[in-house]
Amino acid sequence: MSGHSKWAQIHRQKGVADIKRGAVFTKLGKAVTIAAKLGGGDPESNFRLRLAIDQAKAANMPKDNIERAIKRGTGELDDGKKIEAVTYEGFGPEATAFIIEALTDNRNRTSAAIKHILNKYGGGLGGPNSVSWMFEPRGIIKINKIDETLELELIDRGVEDIVKESDGITLQTQTDNLKKIKDYLENKNITIEYAENELVAKDQKTLNPEQQEKIQKLFEELEDNEDVNNYYTNAQI
Repeated sequence: MSGHSKWAQIHRQKGVADIKRGAVFTKLGKAVTIAAKLGGGDPESNFRLRLAIDQAKAANMPKDNIERAIKRGTGELDDGKKIEAVTYEGFGPEATAFIIEALTDNRNRTSAAIKHILNKYGGGLGGPNSVSWMFEPRGIIKINKIDETLELELIDRGVEDIVKESDGITLQTQTDNLKKIKDYLENKNITIEYAENELVAKDQKTLNPEQQEKIQKLFEELEDNEDVNNYYTNAQI
């Protein structure tokens, strides 16, 4: 699957330097908190929470941190901070489209920071549905290997696209099939590197090497912002 994916962020988080590890854990903790707040603290009945916990574990987040984040979401732990989910739409360099999902306790701070980052690279914030029509929700799963038999089994169960890449296999499915496919793979003892519902660009925007370098710097600034939980773009990287 060409283009940017949240998998790229998670993959980098595994080897992040200690100086940034606290920021990574803050991001992941917020995601766990919001998931628990919206669907309860049991990952068996709250699939969104289960996915958030899986990502936290993939980044080696301590178990105690995860448990505190769950309690914060369910209200068992009150530290005075009210986290809310906010989605921004806008544009980056070369009129690339961005959807940025933030988890924040201060909407004004987060809005100003995201606006500054986009403006810095020649883009800017857009209004509602300014770019969201360019994306579609998809269930994304990354695994390390696949054979012909498994391919056919997955297609029978609703996987619509299987892409073999240098860093593994990417499976795409409808979002309401993600849990079923994930459970099926786990029952077959197949290691899942990543699973998440994402927004995937309907069409990718091709960039030259210089433009790609510029947009990579924008990616880094978004990822360094503790309030930015995820972002999607149609830039082909």
